[in-house]
Amino acid sequence: MASATPPPLPADLIRAAGAKVTRGRVRVLEALHAARQPLCHAELESQLGAGEPGIDRVTLYRVLDSLVGHGLALKAVDTRGVFRFSATGAQRQHASHIHFRCTGCGGVFCLKAEPPPPPKLPRGFRLGEVEFDVRGTCAGCSAPDRA
Repeated sequence: MASATPPPLPADLIRAAGAKVTRGRVRVLEALHAARQPLCHAELESQLGAGEPGIDRVTLYRVLDSLVGHGLALKAVDTRGVFRFSATGAQRQHASHIHFRCTGCGGVFCLKAEPPPPPKLPRGFRLGEVEFDVRGTCAGCSAPDRA
């Protein structure tokens, strides 16, 4: 039985994208790859500040912009107008299911449901991308004690 090839390390991905490998870029890309859902700037800032010396707010913005610019991260706005970031490899993972976006807290949750098939397009149209999101309030925002 052949062993699976391990996924490339964040430093290798950064180098392959033509960017300079820095401790900040590696830490942010590691956090994005480990995340179960897209993260906003504040969530990343909080997560990266725990334990070892944190990344300051401005540096984090610059690192995220650099990762997006080099095609290593995706940037999307949630229902509250907050930018959320995910690793580009996560896009393929998330293509096979629907997302629930909470209009209360702005959270994004993966649902165990396949998206519907893409629509039939008129002649000459070419499909580039389909995103299917369900919007409402999550269990935490819908709880009776939050009303």
